[in-house]
Amino acid sequence: MTAPTTTTNDAVSKPDDVTLTIDGVEVSVPKGTLVIRAAEQIGVQIPRFCDHPLLKPAGACRQCLVEVAAPDREGNVRPMPKPQTSCTLEVMPGMQVSTQHSSEVAEKAQRGQIEFLLINHPLDCPVCDKGGECPLQNQALSNGSGTSRFTGVKRTFPKPIKISTQILLDRDRCILCQRCTRFSDEIAGDPFIDLQGRGGGTPGDDGHGLPAQQIGRFDEAILDFAGGEEATDDGSVGPGGRAALVAGTGDSTPTMGEAALDVSGRPFASYFSGNTVQICPVGALTSAAYRFRSRPFDLVSSPSIGEHDACGSAIRIDHRRDVVLRRLAGDDPVVNEEWITDKDRFAFAWQSAPDVLTSPLVRDESGELVPTSWSEAVHLAARALTAARADAGGAGIGVLPGGRLTVEDAYAWSKFARVVLGTNDVDFRARAHSAEEADFLGHRVAGHGMDVTFRDLESTSEVLLVGFEPEEEAGTIFLRLRKGVLAGDVHVSAIAPLTTRGSTKLRADVLHTAPGGEAEVLNALADGVPSEGAESSEPLAALAEQVRTEGAVILAGERLAGVPGAFTALLRLAEATGARVAWVPRRAGDRGAVEAGLLPHLLPGGRPVADAQARVDVGAVWGVDSLPETPGRDLTGILEAARDGDLGALLVGGVDLEDLPDPALAEEALAAVGTVIQLEVRRSAVTDHADVVLPVAPPTYKGGTFLTWEGRPRPFDAVFEGRLSDARVLDMVASAAGATLGGRSLEALHAELAEFSGWDGAKPAAPTVEPAAPAETDPRVGAGSAVLATWRMQLDSGRGQDGEPHLAGTARRPVALLSAATAAEVGVSDGDGLRVNGPSGSIELPATITTMPDRVVWLPQHSPGSSVHRMLGAGAGSVVDLTALTTEVQR
Repeated sequence: MTAPTTTTNDAVSKPDDVTLTIDGVEVSVPKGTLVIRAAEQIGVQIPRFCDHPLLKPAGACRQCLVEVAAPDREGNVRPMPKPQTSCTLEVMPGMQVSTQHSSEVAEKAQRGQIEFLLINHPLDCPVCDKGGECPLQNQALSNGSGTSRFTGVKRTFPKPIKISTQILLDRDRCILCQRCTRFSDEIAGDPFIDLQGRGGGTPGDDGHGLPAQQIGRFDEAILDFAGGEEATDDGSVGPGGRAALVAGTGDSTPTMGEAALDVSGRPFASYFSGNTVQICPVGALTSAAYRFRSRPFDLVSSPSIGEHDACGSAIRIDHRRDVVLRRLAGDDPVVNEEWITDKDRFAFAWQSAPDVLTSPLVRDESGELVPTSWSEAVHLAARALTAARADAGGAGIGVLPGGRLTVEDAYAWSKFARVVLGTNDVDFRARAHSAEEADFLGHRVAGHGMDVTFRDLESTSEVLLVGFEPEEEAGTIFLRLRKGVLAGDVHVSAIAPLTTRGSTKLRADVLHTAPGGEAEVLNALADGVPSEGAESSEPLAALAEQVRTEGAVILAGERLAGVPGAFTALLRLAEATGARVAWVPRRAGDRGAVEAGLLPHLLPGGRPVADAQARVDVGAVWGVDSLPETPGRDLTGILEAARDGDLGALLVGGVDLEDLPDPALAEEALAAVGTVIQLEVRRSAVTDHADVVLPVAPPTYKGGTFLTWEGRPRPFDAVFEGRLSDARVLDMVASAAGATLGGRSLEALHAELAEFSGWDGAKPAAPTVEPAAPAETDPRVGAGSAVLATWRMQLDSGRGQDGEPHLAGTARRPVALLSAATAAEVGVSDGDGLRVNGPSGSIELPATITTMPDRVVWLPQHSPGSSVHRMLGAGAGSVVDLTALTTEVQR
C-alpha cells in the first residue's frame, strides 16, 4: 500500500474523528462514517446500486467492493481476506482502503459483479424507461467487461406486475438491490412490496421447491404462495400462507383494515410510492403515467416547487415540446430531502386539462360566455368593478382570491382590493374559517419568522398534532416526523377523533376527542391538571407532562377554525408550557396570503387595518393618500352580503365551491350579485355565473414564490411562457380603471414587498373566545345520531388531481368510520352500508369499525361519493343521523 501523500484535512480534526487512507489519500471523518461516504469526501466515486444516503446500509448488490487493510489488536496492519462492501463498512483508525482506482482486486471484484448482474438482466435498453439515466447502464460501461461469458437462456418472468394502478414492476430487470423495499419500510411505512424467495429458485417440476428470489407483493397469483385459510379477502397472502400485512407500525403486526385499501381493493395504499420508481437504479419499477412515453435524453428539465400543499417541496419538471411528461423529486436537504408525495409527482395534468381557459370570456346579450379579446375583457371588467364601487359608496365589491396564489400574486390581489376597489372585504380562506382564526393569524402568524422548521420536526423531543393529519395534509411533514420517530428522537402525540393510518406509522399517542372538544382538551393541558373523574384523565395527564418537554412543538391545522375557542386555548397552552406553535394550512398559497394581507383586518406584513400608522406606511409604499380603515367582512360575510344585495360585484379567484363551508350559500350569492369577475386557470362552477372570465397562468406558466408553512420562501421560475399571472392581469384591469398597480414584473413586486418587512407596531390582539359546549352533550346526540368528523384526504376528488386516472386508483377507499358501540346502536357490521343524514341530504358509504369515541362518525370531506359540505349541508362538529342500509354498499 502506497504511503499517504495527500491530506484533505485543512481544518483541525475533531476529537471523535477517525483518520484513514483511501487510495493513498489521508482523510479524517466522524466516527461511524461509512467507507463509501469517506471516499466521496475526497472525490472518489465507488460504484454502487443498493446504497442510498437516506436509507440504511444493506450490502445487497455487492457492487461497491473495495480492498481493505486494518490494524489488528497489536496495531499491525493486515489485509482483510476478501473484498469488503464499502456501503456497510464503518471507518476505523489506521484503515487503508483501496478502491477500483488503485487495486486490481477491487476492480476485478466490481467487474465480476457487473457481469453477474447482467446474466439475467435483459438487454432492452432502447425500450427501457431508464435508458439514458440508468446507473446499471453507466456502470456496465465504466466498471464492467466489454463481453459476457454467459451463453445460457436468461431467466424471465411475466410482466409487468401491477403493484398498484400507478406503479408497475418488471421483475426481469430487477437486480434485487432492495432500495424500493427499504424505502417502503424505513421512510414511508407502507410495506406493499418485499423480497421473497431464495437464490435462483428450484425447477418448476419440483412441487416442494421455493420460488426464485424476487421483489413482489405477497400474492399467490404472482409468487406461487398457497393462499390457505389465513389469506386476506382479496387473496393476498404472506410467506407460508400467513395473512398478508395490510399496514403496520414497522413490525409484522397488522393494525388496519379496509380503510387502508385503495380503490382497487388491494392492500396497498401509499402516498409516496413514486419515490421507489425514482430511486430504482434500473428500469424495474415504472409508473403507468410515464411508461414508454419518452426517453430521458429527449426531455428538458426545469427545477420548480410543488403546488399541492404548504410544504414547498422541490421538484423537477421534465417536458418535451411544451408538454410536461413527468415530475421528479428535487434534492433539497432542508425541506423535502429527496422525497415527494405521489400528488406532487403525478398530479400535474390539471394544468393542461381540456377545460383550461386560454382566452378571455364575456357574457353576451343571450347569456352565453363567448371568447373575446384581452382588451375588451379587461375594459369590461374595469368598467363593471368601477361602477359597483361607485354605486355602493366605496364598499360594494367582495374579493375572494382563494388559496392557490403565489406571494407575488397574493400581494397584487391585496393591493388591488384596497387601491382600486377601496375595500377590505377580502378573504383568501376558501374553506371553513372563523373570526377567531383571523385574529390568531394576525397575532401569531403574520410577520413572524421561521419559529419551527422541517429540521426541528425530526429532532425536537415532543410534537403535538391538533386539528392536523400530516400524512393527508402535508406529506413532507409526515416523512420528517416519521424519520425522527424511527431514530428515537421524536415522540408524537395527537388530539384527534381516531387513530389514523398516519398516526399509527408515527407511533403516536392519540387522545381520542370528539370534534369540537379540542378547545377543552387544550385548556386542560394548559392547566396541567385534568378534570377529576374524567375517563381520559390518565392519558390527558401524560400528555400534559409531554407537552411541557423542553423544545416541544405544537402543529395546529386549519381545521381548528371550526372549533370555537381552539385557537384561544392553543395560545394559552403555548404560553403556559413554552411550546413553539406552527400553523399548517393545507394549500400552497395560504401562508403567503396571510403575509400579503388577504384578510379583512390585515394589510401586508401583518399590519392591522385599524392601525392608522399602518395605513400611512402602506399608503406611502402604494402611493395613495388614504386606505379603507374599517375591517371588512370574511368569506361567509361577503357571500351573505352578495346574496342579500349589499354588494354590487364579486371578484373571484381560485375558489372551489366544494371546499366552502356552505356551497349552497355561494351558489345563491353568485346568482344574486350584480357582477361576477373571475380570474381562473380552468372552468369551474363559478364560471357558470361569471360575467367576465380572465384566464390566468398555472404554476408551470409563471414564476413566483410559495411561502411554506414555516415561512420559508420557495421561489421558482416559469417553465413555459405565453400566459399571464394574476398580478399581470390585475395590473391590466387597474390601468383600465385609471389606477396604477405596478404588477407587470416580479422585480417590481419584490421591490415593493421588501418595503413591508420589519413592522414594529402593535399586532392584532390575541383571540379571546370561550370554548363551546362539547358536541357530545348536545341533546340531539343519542342512539342513531353522531357528531360528524371530517377532513380532506390527500388523494380525493380535488380538481388538482383531474386527468390522472392511475393516481386516482391509489386513493384510499371512501368509508365511514365509527366505533363498535355506535355501529351496534345503528345495527351495522363492518363492511355494511351506512347512510349518514344531514340537513341537506345524505351520504352512503361502507361502514368500517375502528377505535374512536362513541357516537362520532368520520367521513372523507371530498372523496368520490362523499362531498360532505354539499351533500350533507354540514361540517365537522355537526350532529348527523345514522341509518343502516338494507343492502350492502359496493366496496
